[in-house]
Amino acid sequence: MKRDRKNEEAGQVADDEILPEYDFRCARPNQYASRYAAGSIVVVLDPDVAAMFPSSGEANEALRALGVIIRKHRPRRPVSRRNA
Repeated sequence: MKRDRKNEEAGQVADDEILPEYDFRCARPNQYASRYAAGSIVVVLDPDVAAMFPSSGEANEALRALGVIIRKHRPRRPVSRRNA
């Protein structure tokens, strides 16, 4: 990558460069990365809510049940009719 002389003179680094104060020598791989399956969405729960569910499976089961209840009680949208 071509360096910008103006940025060098001002003591700035390019957007894609790592600043010298970031030290990754002691970094470790994320031990939880394998838990995030492809296509998953990560949602952060408040601690009091998370405490209600011993596992992610139970949280998913409860949310699915709640989704069924919401769909049953949601008012139906009127069907749009096109003029012929």
